[in-house]
Amino acid sequence: MASLNVGNLGEYLREQRRQAQLSLRQLADAAGVSNPYLSQIERGLRKPSADILQQLAKALRISAETLYVQAGILDERDRDEVETRAVILSDPSINERQKQVLLQIYDAFRRENALEEDGAATDGSAPAPGPDPAPGKGSGADSDTTAVPPTN
Repeated sequence: MASLNVGNLGEYLREQRRQAQLSLRQLADAAGVSNPYLSQIERGLRKPSADILQQLAKALRISAETLYVQAGILDERDRDEVETRAVILSDPSINERQKQVLLQIYDAFRRENALEEDGAATDGSAPAPGPDPAPGKGSGADSDTTAVPPTN
């Protein structure tokens, strides 16, 4: 396991707490930890366990994985996925059901792409091309995509 980078974790937690407009005491109460303990974490003097990080993440309404990466518990190579999830989960403009649907779609796309990559690796072929990202802007007359007008 990687060593904990407690200073950066503390700074990150403080910033997340401020963005959530919570006082130190409010976050400590919501996470079920003492006010002095949370203060020590934010100042980089304490190394919280994964359980405490999970409680803090829940109170801040961010993904625990994001805090695990900050603490050095989760492998850095998964950071992009974690950050994508964190952005979705922290978006105040969508409700919880919408966040869960987006995450399910995201997971489905990742699984699909992983299967394509695995297939290409085993048979040496390139992965099948995905859908045209801009419908109606294909390669010209031979394109089989049709433009769909946007619905408002």
